[in-house]
Amino acid sequence: MDIDWITPKEVGDKWGIKERRVQIMCSRGQIPGVVRKGRMWLIPKDTPKPIDGRTKAGRELKRNQNAE
Repeated sequence: MDIDWITPKEVGDKWGIKERRVQIMCSRGQIPGVVRKGRMWLIPKDTPKPIDGRTKAGRELKRNQNAE
């Protein structure tokens, strides 16, 4: 299985967020499948954007997870 990797800069451009935000999400484990290579994060190319917990949809998701 050969995975195509992209950088946080490329992911940020793709998702419409800043590179630093992507790096933070990687370090918090919010993006599945990321790999740290030295000082660089590598993210699988087909990874979907996770729901941001700071938005209304994110707060509702957290509320539903806590109710279970």
